[in-house]
Amino acid sequence: MIHMVKLCVGVASVEELESYRDERAHWWDADYGEDVHVHRTRMMPKRREEMEGAASIYWVMSGQIVCRQPILRLTKFTDAEGKDYCDIVMSRDMIRTVPYPKRPFQGWRYLRAEDAPPDVGANENGNSMEIAAELARMGLL
Repeated sequence: MIHMVKLCVGVASVEELESYRDERAHWWDADYGEDVHVHRTRMMPKRREEMEGAASIYWVMSGQIVCRQPILRLTKFTDAEGKDYCDIVMSRDMIRTVPYPKRPFQGWRYLRAEDAPPDVGANENGNSMEIAAELARMGLL
C-alpha cells in the first residue's frame, strides 16, 4: 500500500478544511451519490490499484502533515472541454495525525506507509500535541 501526500493550499487548520468540505460538498461538477469529500487533481496516480480502498491522503497545512482522509477510490473525470482529471473520492472523516514537517512541493507525492505519521490517539490532549509538533520540528520524532 502507498499513500498520497498533498498540500492543502489556502487552508490553515483541520477545522478550516472541515468547513471547506462542508460548504463545497458538490463544488466539483460530479455527483458520486454518497456523502463523500472529493478533491480534483490533474493526474491519475500510476499506483492507483495500491491506493483505492486502502490508502489515505495526508494533508499538509502550514508546513506540517496534520491529518489524513481515507481514499475510497480514484475516478477519472472528463470536463466539458474534454480535459481529463482524477477525482480523489475520500471519506468525510478527518483523522488527525502527529504533526510532521513537510517542505512545500507541487501537486501530490506518494508516501510510503512506513513514512506516514501515526494517528493521534483518542486520549491525546493539546499539550501533548504541542510537544509532538516541537519534537517533529527538531527532527526527533
